[in-house]
Amino acid sequence: MTYRTASRAGFIALLSFGLVACKISGAPGPGGDKPNQAAEAIPVEVAKAAQRSISASYGGTAPLEARAEAQVVAKTSGIALKVLADVGQHVREGQTLVSIDRDRAVLQEAQANAQLQKLEANYRRATQLAEQKMVSANDLDQLRFDLENARAQLRMAKLELSYGNVTAPISGVVATRDIKPGNFVQINSPIFSIVDISKLEATLNVPEREIEKLKPGQLVQLTVDALPGKTFEGKIDRVSPVVDAGSGTFRVISAFDSNDVLQPGMFGRIQIRYDQRADALVIPRNALLEDGGDPAVFVIRAGKAARVALKLGYDDGPWVEVRSGLKAGDQVVVAGKAALREGSSVKVLEVDAAK
Repeated sequence: MTYRTASRAGFIALLSFGLVACKISGAPGPGGDKPNQAAEAIPVEVAKAAQRSISASYGGTAPLEARAEAQVVAKTSGIALKVLADVGQHVREGQTLVSIDRDRAVLQEAQANAQLQKLEANYRRATQLAEQKMVSANDLDQLRFDLENARAQLRMAKLELSYGNVTAPISGVVATRDIKPGNFVQINSPIFSIVDISKLEATLNVPEREIEKLKPGQLVQLTVDALPGKTFEGKIDRVSPVVDAGSGTFRVISAFDSNDVLQPGMFGRIQIRYDQRADALVIPRNALLEDGGDPAVFVIRAGKAARVALKLGYDDGPWVEVRSGLKAGDQVVVAGKAALREGSSVKVLEVDAAK
């Protein structure tokens, strides 16, 4: 089916209504003919019902979200000496983002190390004296406990010293930065946020009737308003096994590669194709009558319009599957149908097949 422009369809509709109006007015035709002696043929465009592949799909809308996001917080307090990352910068997991003044932590490590060396020497002497029965077993045990505690204190001091370098917990892009060189950093205060935009996700809340149709791994098509004319492919990543009792829906999470084009926050239109029929009988969607009744079309038979009720199957964008009511080759009206009635004479302007 070749799509017509709006002006062409409008012309056909206007011409059709004009002919109907002339018939209603009762104005005599050329040569003084009586009204309604000969029915005026209404011009229409038609398309042939034809076999083609058609897909079944579920569609919805959802914002895109980063698959991974992290708030970077300081694990110690102190003056920020260096800020080594900025908004929009790509960072690697473990990369240093901020260097905090570590003078106090250095002194604490030295103090813990000195205490450990002292206790190790005391324990060695006590062990020798214990062999000579000059130190009780209880005193030796106490020295051993003190030594283990000193070792733990040294490990703690080293850990505190390492907190002076604030590192990225994930690889990604810096989304926010809330620190400048010279700022005093409070412990546990957020100073960066990082998002991994290499993979994006979109979550649909799908009616429970679709739960048997949608499975992980199925292909998903995505379009976004910000990038007109472009279509992106992804897959269903996860399907919630639980239906929300309040809304009657379950969550379907699809994953997409960003390709350095898609961004978190973009609004996506998602189409999940879950089945396909290779040789279905289809007609253009615009052949369906829009009169509020059951699905029906006007079919051309012996130069006249006949209203035919249909049973429809899959719905795939501009095409709909016909399960019963038509056969291949039937001509259905796609333009000019608003002026038709059962038995109206028609003049076919053009015939296309569903392609």
